[in-house]
Amino acid sequence: MFSLTGIGAAQQAAVPMDEEPHHHVLLKNEFVEVIRATIAPGESELFHTHSHDSAGVELAKETSTEQLLGKPEGAPSTSQAGDVWADSLPEGRPYTHRNRNVGDDPIDLIDVEFLQQPKQPSTSAAAPVAAENPSARVYNWLLAPGVASAMHTHERPYLIVAVTPLHLKMTVPNGKSFTEQVKPGDFHWVDSKVTHTLTNEGTAEGQIVEIELK
Repeated sequence: MFSLTGIGAAQQAAVPMDEEPHHHVLLKNEFVEVIRATIAPGESELFHTHSHDSAGVELAKETSTEQLLGKPEGAPSTSQAGDVWADSLPEGRPYTHRNRNVGDDPIDLIDVEFLQQPKQPSTSAAAPVAAENPSARVYNWLLAPGVASAMHTHERPYLIVAVTPLHLKMTVPNGKSFTEQVKPGDFHWVDSKVTHTLTNEGTAEGQIVEIELK
């Protein structure tokens, strides 16, 4: 556990985003770095530096504070499981901060760092956009049992992330399909053009998030 007691911000050296002990790198390639961050109640991250645009999704309810390096700790804020975001660097510059879990439950989230910005961003979205920044768009699918998304096409590489347990069926235009049982935090990186629908074959509402490069 990292204790805040008696330690001032000025005394702490910041670490890179992917070296923070609560950040678990799941995938890294030339485009993205996928991190699962987990913070137990009462614990705090080390100060760490974000050097890229990012996007992600909460896998559990989160109540936390944020503290920028050299600044006072902010007031608590709460996010819900399934909330998505897409952040960009303030004024295009890296920033350093830490988050502290002040809630009763573990923080659990997927964070995607975009290691390069597109030279020529795509002008069309694959689906309704839930969040975006200069590097990526986020599509958020909430699917009732038996319901399918609209058919949509990913022209750029993307990451698909399961937010809830789900019996997921993917169908392409020629009618071929495959199904997979996924659990929260499961993801798949796709670096080719894809046209598909996503169907919830389960008995409870499911959520899938797609994070697509621009």
